[in-house]
Amino acid sequence: MNRLGGQMALAMLRRLAGPGLIFSGAAIGTSHLVQSTRAGAIFGAALIGVIVLANVLKYPAYRFGIDFAQSRGRSLLTGYRELGLWALLLFLVALAPLVPIIWAALGAATAGIVTVVIGPLLPVPMLAAVILGIATILLLIGGYKLLDKVNAVLLAFLVVSTVLTTLMVLPRVEWSTLGDFSWTGEVTALLFIVALAGFMPNPMDVAVPLSLWKVEADQSLPDSEKATLEQSRKSFFWPYVLTTVMAVCFCIMGAGVMHTQGIAPLADAPGFAGQLIGLYEEALGPGAAVLAGIAALSVMLTTVIAGIDAYARTYAASYAIMTGREDVSYSRSEYSVACLLFLAIAFVTIFTLLSDLTGFLDFVTSASFVIAPGVALLNHLVVTRCDMPEEARPSMIARAHNWLAIVIMGGLAVMYFVLT
Repeated sequence: MNRLGGQMALAMLRRLAGPGLIFSGAAIGTSHLVQSTRAGAIFGAALIGVIVLANVLKYPAYRFGIDFAQSRGRSLLTGYRELGLWALLLFLVALAPLVPIIWAALGAATAGIVTVVIGPLLPVPMLAAVILGIATILLLIGGYKLLDKVNAVLLAFLVVSTVLTTLMVLPRVEWSTLGDFSWTGEVTALLFIVALAGFMPNPMDVAVPLSLWKVEADQSLPDSEKATLEQSRKSFFWPYVLTTVMAVCFCIMGAGVMHTQGIAPLADAPGFAGQLIGLYEEALGPGAAVLAGIAALSVMLTTVIAGIDAYARTYAASYAIMTGREDVSYSRSEYSVACLLFLAIAFVTIFTLLSDLTGFLDFVTSASFVIAPGVALLNHLVVTRCDMPEEARPSMIARAHNWLAIVIMGGLAVMYFVLT
């Protein structure tokens, strides 16, 4: 009986934590494997504080999505519409150009790891297109339930191997670089900061699909098993902490192995992926490196699936709202059309714009960061002005936290435009 009760409690906890774990699965991808590792390789431990700060600053705007979905049973998109049609349209227009290039970047990064782990099956652009196509088909067949089941298993592999590797390389890190702020006077370094923060831990706009995932997760639960507001906040907070810790781990790995040996990150997808797997090999040995490579590939595939689902779901739900329906009432056909439309544009992007992976990623992540202050502001307006129970509204500390994030991110966005 005790065993059965424990299994039921574990299953319930797993269901309640679903959106937070999907968020982690989407986050621990290009921002961590590529950008955080590059930060450590180029700057040593100097940018660990930047990584932590980016995660801390973005947290309230993401959590506002959880709060609104929990208290209203609707996504942030409904909140945007209640602010005015201008808010919803502004969000959709700003995001639309980024979706296909984000998909292209995710596909290319995954293709690089496939090339290293399995072998050069196809040229990287073609392989990236195949990966995006397969991921889209899987989503159209399985939807949220498939994503929810696959995500936690694949994520666990990478977390364990990365923590072990980090512990092994800790003694090699030049910790004196932690207090090195000379990068603040370098234009290229400041531009990289914006690129690093763009996807750290996720693009700011992922707050919207996070709220949609939360709504769908709640719909699958009987009323007796639905989480309270406090439980929902905690079930997002701890996966969020995990994404921050993992980002720091990848930075330490890059600092401990690549920076200390003066190894510059390669620009092409297979080249950088080979360097990433080499970090595990040098710390844990060839056998563990193979397993870590498979884990890295698994979690990147999860990121691709989550990324495709996030934006297709966002635009399908938005279409439902603009045609006078609830955001949760979109049909499978509307979701499929959004998937296929962005997939087609992503294919064009892959074959026309993608050559230098790291340069392409910097462009994508920087562009995402530029719209981040606006998204954070919209989310703030939703939870302070839209109809919500008072207990679900953010505290004064949370509001001040988010305003600080908006000001800092806005300042960095202005700096980015000035420097470029």
